[in-house]
Amino acid sequence: MAHIVILGAGIGGMTMAYEMRENARSQDKVTVISNLPYFQFTPSNPWVAVNWRSQPDITLPAGYYLNKKGIDFIPVGAKRVHPEKNQIELTDGRTVDYDFLVIATGPKLAFDEVEGLGPEGHTHSICQVEHAVKAGKAWDEFVKDPGHIVVGAVQGASCYGPAYEFAMIMDTDLKRRKIRDKVPMTFVTAEPYIGHLGLGGVGDSKGLLESAMRDRHIKWICNAKVTKVEAGKMFVAEHNDKGEVIKEHVLDFKYSMMLPAFKGIDAVFGIEGLTNPRGFISIDPYQRNPKFRNIFSVGVCVAIPPVEATPVPTGTPKTGYMIESMVTATAHNIRAMLDGREPAEKATWNAVCLADFGDGGAAFVALPQIPPRNVNWFKEGKWVHLAKVAFEKYFMRKMKKGSTEPLYEKYVLSLMGVKKLK
Repeated sequence: MAHIVILGAGIGGMTMAYEMRENARSQDKVTVISNLPYFQFTPSNPWVAVNWRSQPDITLPAGYYLNKKGIDFIPVGAKRVHPEKNQIELTDGRTVDYDFLVIATGPKLAFDEVEGLGPEGHTHSICQVEHAVKAGKAWDEFVKDPGHIVVGAVQGASCYGPAYEFAMIMDTDLKRRKIRDKVPMTFVTAEPYIGHLGLGGVGDSKGLLESAMRDRHIKWICNAKVTKVEAGKMFVAEHNDKGEVIKEHVLDFKYSMMLPAFKGIDAVFGIEGLTNPRGFISIDPYQRNPKFRNIFSVGVCVAIPPVEATPVPTGTPKTGYMIESMVTATAHNIRAMLDGREPAEKATWNAVCLADFGDGGAAFVALPQIPPRNVNWFKEGKWVHLAKVAFEKYFMRKMKKGSTEPLYEKYVLSLMGVKKLK
């Protein structure tokens, strides 16, 4: 019997648990460890932050549904991974032994890298449902006495889609309240241009997103480094293509949501051979760590180099389709090792995304993620909003059923008219 432990119960961790249980041998034990007792559908957090969704709408008790599939669940955070001992030290003092470990924790949110950033500072976040709930409460107060909004992503961020989504969703909500005319909005981003997305652009993402921003009267500052945030005041250094500061902005705001940079979690940070300097898990083409060969990793916590050098640092996103593909490859590769074979399955690292704009949206496919690409597709339309609403329901149903159905491939790509990505 082998003990396969999955660290994390988010989109990567939960789907990994279901696929691993399906692919493991009957005598093998699968355990999920998480610092949260529930699963949260992170893509819906922008809706929570304007109160179009509530926390119960997009969460479910992880242990209940995992146990139904014969998967153990420990709702206690990991203090430290000890790969040389094949052990995880938990925050309550216990240790858990493993034969195989899959790290699917997602990131640590590096609010501390910018003074005054984050929910404990002066800006809001939509990276976690608790943050989005807090942002939603502040939104209720903001709309009673509206003013300037600053929204975007700071230097080193690697997930830009939600920042665009939230800007557009706020615009839609304000229009429905008939107070959009009272709210100037500025989009601040480390990207070298609007629509870069950490991917060097996808199709005509630059033109389409610039047009969408103009139509919604959203101003922007690119190549931006946020130096500090004070109550109602953001300090931004704008750079040119050479990385030189060309203008210092002081932006007054009444409401702000800024995505932070990501790092690896403390439980793995600094373990030589396991992580890169930012704490992300180093992997080979089979999702396996080159040094500790019984450790695999999937999702946002995986180390992926930037697509290209930019004047202000930008990271590379990991979209749902990519995570789904990583999970499937990892489950098959661990089974191969259980059977005495070498891993052979590789994830298809392609970027696929549905970005909701509240009353419309944008979708893109980048195949492969790093250009030049075989597919470079970006479209905008009301259908994207409707598709994302439906996809949320499909995904939550999948989590409750313990399904291993590849939803991004079967549902999202079919909507885009793409049969399969290889």
